Amino acid sequence: MTAIKHALQRDIFTPNDERLLSIVNVCKAGKKKRNCFLCATVTTERPVQVNVVKVKKSDKGDFYKRQTAWALRDLAVVDAKDAIKENPEFDLHFDKVYKWVASSTAEKNTFISCIWKLNQRYLRKKIDFINVSSQLLEESVPSGENQNVAGGDEEVVDEYQELNAREEQDIEIMMEGCEYAISNAEAFADKLSRELQVLDGANIQSIMASEKQVNILMKLLDEALKEVDQIEVKLSSYEEMLQSVKEQMDQISESNHLIHLSNTNNVKLLSEIEFLVNHMDLAKGHIKALQEGDLSSSRGIEACTNAADALLQCMNVALQPGHDMLHAVQQQQQRFSDLREQFARRLASHLNNVFVQQGHDQSSTLAQHSVELTLPNHHPFHRDLLRYAKLMEWLKNTDYGKYEGLTKNYMDYLSRLYEREIKDFFEVAKIKMTGATKEGKKFGLHGSSGKLTGSTSSLNKLSVQSSGSRRSQSSSLLDMGNMSTSDLDVADRTKFDKIFEQVLSELEPLCLSEQDFISKFFKLQQHLSLPGTAVGDAEEMDGGTLSRSHNAGGPQSISSENHMIRQMMIKIFRCVEPELNNLIALGDKIDSFNSLYMLVKMSHHVWTAQNVDPTSFLSTTLGNVLVTVKRNFDKCISNQIKLMEDVKISKKSKVGILPFVAEFEEFAALAESIFKNAERRGDLDKAYLKLIRGVFTNVEKVANESQKTPRDVVMMENFHHIFATLSRLKISCLEAEKKEAKQKYTDHLQSYVIYSLGQPLEKLNHFFEGVEARVAQGVREEEVSYQLAFNKQELRKVIKEYPGKEVKKGLDNLYKKVDKHLCEEENLLQVVWHSMQDEFIRQYKHFEGLIARCYPGSGITMEFTIQDILDYFSSIAQSH
Repeated sequence: MTAIKHALQRDIFTPNDERLLSIVNVCKAGKKKRNCFLCATVTTERPVQVNVVKVKKSDKGDFYKRQTAWALRDLAVVDAKDAIKENPEFDLHFDKVYKWVASSTAEKNTFISCIWKLNQRYLRKKIDFINVSSQLLEESVPSGENQNVAGGDEEVVDEYQELNAREEQDIEIMMEGCEYAISNAEAFADKLSRELQVLDGANIQSIMASEKQVNILMKLLDEALKEVDQIEVKLSSYEEMLQSVKEQMDQISESNHLIHLSNTNNVKLLSEIEFLVNHMDLAKGHIKALQEGDLSSSRGIEACTNAADALLQCMNVALQPGHDMLHAVQQQQQRFSDLREQFARRLASHLNNVFVQQGHDQSSTLAQHSVELTLPNHHPFHRDLLRYAKLMEWLKNTDYGKYEGLTKNYMDYLSRLYEREIKDFFEVAKIKMTGATKEGKKFGLHGSSGKLTGSTSSLNKLSVQSSGSRRSQSSSLLDMGNMSTSDLDVADRTKFDKIFEQVLSELEPLCLSEQDFISKFFKLQQHLSLPGTAVGDAEEMDGGTLSRSHNAGGPQSISSENHMIRQMMIKIFRCVEPELNNLIALGDKIDSFNSLYMLVKMSHHVWTAQNVDPTSFLSTTLGNVLVTVKRNFDKCISNQIKLMEDVKISKKSKVGILPFVAEFEEFAALAESIFKNAERRGDLDKAYLKLIRGVFTNVEKVANESQKTPRDVVMMENFHHIFATLSRLKISCLEAEKKEAKQKYTDHLQSYVIYSLGQPLEKLNHFFEGVEARVAQGVREEEVSYQLAFNKQELRKVIKEYPGKEVKKGLDNLYKKVDKHLCEEENLLQVVWHSMQDEFIRQYKHFEGLIARCYPGSGITMEFTIQDILDYFSSIAQSH
C-alpha cells in the first residue's frame, strides 16, 4: 500500500500541487467487484483545499488516472455502518449517497480518522460521523498563525517535513559561503561533514573540561539526599501522631453516615405513610353517605355519588410494591370492599324499587291515552332516573354482576309496561282506521267500557268486504269498484294515511328517547355508523346474558356496547314489529290501495332513521316492516295483473273501454299524487311497467276474443285511452309505452277505416282490383279496356250501380254501423268519420286516376264528385 501511495503521489498529485494524506482500497457495494482508491488530499498552496479523490487503474495500461474529485466541504455525512463490530462497509453523503466496501476494516478506520482530523483542522464544519467509534474521533490541536500547511499534522504526514523560514535562511547563508554548493553537491556535502566532525570534537572537549564542576554537583546532591532522609524521619513521626486522629475522624464520619441514613429512611417512611393516609383514608361523611345516604333526594344522590367516587379512588390507588403486605393496608382494603358491596346492594335494591314503582305509575296514566292516538310520555321517568347515571357508571366499573342484574330487571319491567302501552295504542289506531264500532267488529275489534281489545287471530282470518257496495269482488285492477268516484272512499283513504303517519310519528320519538336514555343511564357509548353500513343482527335476549364490555375502550368495545343497546331495545320493544305488521295487514285488507300510502310513509321514516343511525333499533325495525309493506305492495300488483287476465267480456254488448284500462288510469292518477315527493319512487316505476305490460297484453287478448265489437275498434279505443292517460300524467318511466300506445292506436284506426270503407263501394272496389291485377300481369294500361271483363261497357255498368244517392245511403249505413261499434266514453266517432272521409276521397282519386289512364278519351266519370263526397259526410254527421 505504501508503494501505491508513493506512486499516486508522484504520478497524480504532485503535478497538481497536492499532498496525499490517506488512501483506502474500495469497491462499490452490491455491484461487480471493480477496485479503485479513495484518496484524502490537501493542496500545497494557500488557501488550503481539502478533497476526496477517486482514482482507478486505466483499462489500457498499468497506470492510474484521476476519475472523480469531491470537495470535503460538500461532505454531509460519514456513515461507518457499525461502531462496535468490524464492518468494511461505509457511506459518504455528497450530492448523493456513495456506498463503498473497503478491502479491510483497518484501512476504512484510518481513512475515516483522517477525514475527521482534516475536518477539524481546515473546515470546522458540521459533518455528521454516525456509527463511528469514539476512539477514532480524537481532538485535533488547533494550528497557530506561524504554522505552515504541514505543521501540527505530524500524525498524518510522518514521512516528509517541510523546512521552515529560519531553516531556509540558514541554508541559503551556508550555500552563499561555498561557491560550488550548487555545481558540486558532493564536495559541498563533504565539507559539511568535516565541519560537523570538528563541532563534535569541540563538544567532547567541552564536556571533559567540565568534570570538576560535575564532581562538585554530585557532592551537593549527596548532601541534599541526607537532608531528605532527615525530613522523612520527621514526617514518619508526624504520621504516627496523626494516625489516632485519623481513626477518630473515621469513627465520626461513619457515625455521621449512619445518622444521615437514618434520617433518609425516616423521611421515606414518613412519605409512604403520608401517601397511604392521604390516598387510602375515606372521610367519615363519605362512609356515612354510603351506609345511610338518602337515595331518593337530589342532595342525597349527590352525596352518595361523591362518596362512591371517593371510595373508587381509594380502591384504585396505585400501591407501591410491598404496600399490600401491610396489615393496616389489608384491613383498609377489606373495609373498602365491604363498603362497596353494601352500597352496591343498597343502590341495586333502590333502583329496582324505582323501576317497579314506575311501572305502576305509568299504568295509572294509560286510561287517559286509551281514547287518544298518543303514547304516554316517559320523559319525567327518564329525568328522575338520569340522576342516578353516575352511580350506574360506578356500579358498572365496580360490580358488573349487579349492574347486569339491574339491566335485566329494567328490561323486564319496561318491556311489560311498553307492551301494554303499545298494544293499547295500536288498538286505538285500528278502531280509528275501521271507523264506527259496528264496522270495527267486522275486522275483529270491539270496545268495552273504554278498554280496547283486539284479536290478532281474528285479524289474520278476516275476509275484508266493503261497507255497503264499496267493494266489488269482480273488480279487476284496483279491487275497489266505484271507489274512485266516492267521496267517502277518498276520505277514508286520507283518514288512513293520517292515522298511519300518526302511529309512526308517535313511535319514532318514543324509541329514540328510550334509546338515548339507555345510552346515558347505563353508560353505553353510541357509535353512529355511516349510512350504507350493514345493519346489525337483531337477536332477542330472552334469558340471555349481556356481553361484558366495560373494561374495553377501543372500537371493539364501542361495537359491543352498540350491540348491547340494540339487544336492550329489542327486548323492551319486542312487540313493536308484530303490532306494526298486524296494523299493516289490517290496512291492506281494508283497502288494497293502502299499501301505496304505507309504502311512501314507511320509506320516508326508514330513510330518516337511517340518516340518523343506520344500525339503531328503530332503523332496523322499520326496515324489516318496510320489507313487509313492499311485499304487500308487490302482491297487490300481482293480484291486479291476475284479475286482468281473468276478465270476461259480454258477448252481447259492445266492449268499449275495458274496466282494467280505466282502472289503470285511476291507479296511476292516485299513485302519482301519493308518490309525488316520495324517496322510494323506483318501486312504483317497477309496478307501472308490470301493470302496463299486463294492460297491453290483456287488451290484445280481449280484442281477439271480442265477437260483438271488431278487434280494431277494441284496440283503437283502449290504446287511445291509454295514450291519453299517459300523456296527461307525464310518467317518465312509461315514455316508451306511451309511444307504443299511440302507434297501436294509429295503426288500428287506419286498419278499421280501410276495412269499413271497402263495404259501401264493394263492386267498384272489386272491378278496379281486377284492373290493377291485369296491369300487374303485364297488360298495358291503355289496353285494359279491350279485356272482355273490363271493357268500357262493364265499367259503365258498375258505375251506374253507385249513383250519388246510393253512395250517400251506403255512407249513412256505414255511419250507423260505426256508431254502434264505438263507445261513447272515448268519443272517437268524429275522429273515425273524418279519417273515413279522407280515405274515401283518396280511393275516389285513385279510381279516377285509373279511369284516366286505362280508359282514355272514353268520357267515363263517376256519378258523384269530391264536393259531393264532402257534402255527404258533412250532412250525415250533422243529421246524427
